[in-house]
Amino acid sequence: MDFSYSTDQLAFRDELRAWLEERRSAGAIPSLDVPSLDEQVAEGRRWQGELAAGRWCGVHWPKEFGGRGVGLIEQIILQEELARIGSPQLVNLLALSMVGPLIIEHGTEEQKRRYLEPILTAGELWCQGYSEPGAGSDLAAVATRAERDGDSYVINGQKVWTSYAQYAELCILLARTDAGGPKHKGLTLMVLDMRQPGVEVRPLRQMNGDSEFNELYLEDVRVPVRNVVGEEGRGWQMAVALLMHERATLTFQRQLQSRVALAELRRFAREFDTRGANAASDPVVRQRVAQAYIESEAMRLTALRHLTRQLRGGAPGPEGSMEKLFWSEMFQRMLEVPLEIAGPYAQLAPEDERAPMQGRWPHLYLYSRGRTIAAGTSEIQRGIIAQRVLGLPKDR
Repeated sequence: MDFSYSTDQLAFRDELRAWLEERRSAGAIPSLDVPSLDEQVAEGRRWQGELAAGRWCGVHWPKEFGGRGVGLIEQIILQEELARIGSPQLVNLLALSMVGPLIIEHGTEEQKRRYLEPILTAGELWCQGYSEPGAGSDLAAVATRAERDGDSYVINGQKVWTSYAQYAELCILLARTDAGGPKHKGLTLMVLDMRQPGVEVRPLRQMNGDSEFNELYLEDVRVPVRNVVGEEGRGWQMAVALLMHERATLTFQRQLQSRVALAELRRFAREFDTRGANAASDPVVRQRVAQAYIESEAMRLTALRHLTRQLRGGAPGPEGSMEKLFWSEMFQRMLEVPLEIAGPYAQLAPEDERAPMQGRWPHLYLYSRGRTIAAGTSEIQRGIIAQRVLGLPKDR
């Protein structure tokens, strides 16, 4: 791999860095200590709106759709610069990294005009209607029905683990339009307006107190036929294309979380007092922090290797499962370190002035437990790696 940047890439980085420093000086970078999920989403909308106004959202999108038409290297630069200034993950990440590119490639002209600009500005947030109580890892078993009625479909069914559904205006929904034949061939991907009768969202409270995940109930909900992405009956192909973006091109967005957490961990170890000395004076603590740094760097370099393959003409493939598996488990290991440093203080409520980092460490650690489930469980990722990377036979 060549780690040097071209003249144009350096100019891109310098322009972005100067813009971000201006925003930091103006106090526009969202705080990581926002106390509630509602406030995080509200701040996230504002921050993404500012980024979009500067044309720093969807930079890889074609210029005619509001992007800058840049390549993968510029996307990496963007993520690294956001991590450098301590930016939270972008609130409309699902749509920016997955839905938008899918619509650009497979959507109609009407869909491009209607959906792309609000994705960039976070004017409309999206959620993903894939998993169901009986169809999680086995996505082809989706049972939510979409029955044709004139120029629309009537949708009935249930989705679960639908992140940010309580805030989303739109949902990229996988539904069954044909109950006969092979289960993979009767699915259709479509855009559902969440702001209509028959859509019910029930938040699921998590261990960290947030309700990021939700159950989604659909009763006689109508979706216009023009909202189909791709073609009727080709939902499986569209769904897989969406997931390939999630497992491959989202790697650097995921790293934004772990890189910001790593920077905070290093600062915390230098500042937290244990028995009259900072935690970093303990050689065991230094070793644990160093291990977290090494794993984070190994993740970054592995992602760069896979992105180099894409730069040479390859498509995102099963190697994305390697990145997702390693990142999600590495992130959990990293977040165990500050909890061990803080000891009993890690159990204090955020409102207690003695709570380290305003109680963010236990909140973030409990959040990380769900990362080994989201975007495909660790078990599923290991199966993909075994079959499609290592070439092992499928277990019968």
